[in-house]
Amino acid sequence: MRAELSVSVIETIKQAARKLTGFRRRAFQAEVAAKFCDGSPRRAERAFGWGRDAVNTGLQELRTGIRCCDDFTTRGRRKLEEQSPQLADEIHALVQPESQADPKFQTPFAYTRMTARQVREQLAAKTAGTDLPLPAERTLRSMLNRLGYRLRRVRKTKPQKNFPKPTPSSTICGKSIPKPPATRKRSVSRSTPRPK
Repeated sequence: MRAELSVSVIETIKQAARKLTGFRRRAFQAEVAAKFCDGSPRRAERAFGWGRDAVNTGLQELRTGIRCCDDFTTRGRRKLEEQSPQLADEIHALVQPESQADPKFQTPFAYTRMTARQVREQLAAKTAGTDLPLPAERTLRSMLNRLGYRLRRVRKTKPQKNFPKPTPSSTICGKSIPKPPATRKRSVSRSTPRPK
């Protein structure tokens, strides 16, 4: 390091870097590395605890003036149906005969009677000798939801009643229902005695 920094200054620089994200953080780290660490990513890693790859990328961006694009879509773990499409086909083949579309066609989901545990047991029996992965029960539950299956009891729609409800003003109603006479309630105050 060119200048020995105190512990409080190092903590302040670390806090400032934590508040930034993406290319702004890399630019800040590159400026600090160029100023205090002679432009060395390893020294910046030792002094501030930053990843030297990020500092190196920031130094390259600072030197060339070209900003690197972050490719966030390729990060993380891919879904199981993307990793193994054959497994998704096997699950479709198992669950499809036991499922039914929404009776009112209000949702695109298919209701199935099979639970994730039953699907896992049948998959284990079916794919015993193959190299297909056998996912956990919770993973299968999420996968069934993503594939469009919901665990519900399959039932038929209730038939609608075609006859109208009888109302007093309706001409269809056989007899008109008379209204009961209105009764008047007396309000009695507790402070005044009742007449005898």
